[in-house]
Amino acid sequence: MHILLAEDDPLLGDGLRAGLRQLGFQVDWVQSGDAAERELRAQDYAAAVLDLGLPRRDGMDVLAAVRAAGLATPVLVLTARDAVPDRIRGLDAGADDYVVKPVDLHELAARLRALVRRAHGQPRDRLRAGDVELDPAARTVRKDGTTVTLSTREFDLLHALMLNTNRVLTREQLEQHLYSWGQEVESNAVEVHVHNLRRKLGSTLIQTIRGVGYVLRDSAAP
Repeated sequence: MHILLAEDDPLLGDGLRAGLRQLGFQVDWVQSGDAAERELRAQDYAAAVLDLGLPRRDGMDVLAAVRAAGLATPVLVLTARDAVPDRIRGLDAGADDYVVKPVDLHELAARLRALVRRAHGQPRDRLRAGDVELDPAARTVRKDGTTVTLSTREFDLLHALMLNTNRVLTREQLEQHLYSWGQEVESNAVEVHVHNLRRKLGSTLIQTIRGVGYVLRDSAAP
């Protein structure tokens, strides 16, 4: 799951990025409001963590601008502003969640997973397609009740496809889900991961739409 972190405090930002990566997130970190708005407009993030007290542009202004532009990226506001009027203003401006610092890292991760589930119309904490079940919190996958071992990239790619069931995702979109800044992307990485997933979970689970990308159907057969 690829997210944007907008936090100007170097120690906190570095700690959040490192901790969220350990919990399975791909994290791009910016430290100013104008950079946050630019990246939210440029990339299709699964979610964003937005501090309000950002230099060069206040986080509330960033939030208002991206919502005015029609961007629906789930945004979790993480801030020291704990007054009730600030919370109301943030939620009314388009925030999907509002959390006051300090926050437990595991709670932050759980809130992000919940935001992404709701954004994709997924009511349950576990995703299912045919006989395959994926647990985002535990980062486990089962087929017919049996645990299947996946690599980190394989899990992330399957997660992206299951969140977007019946929607075709291009290779470029899948690469955005799998990689954060500074990580090298091999030219055939997505194809290799799809091949491995088919081998482990069944050849009909993921369909190739030639010239477009890949799709996972909710009626996928084992």
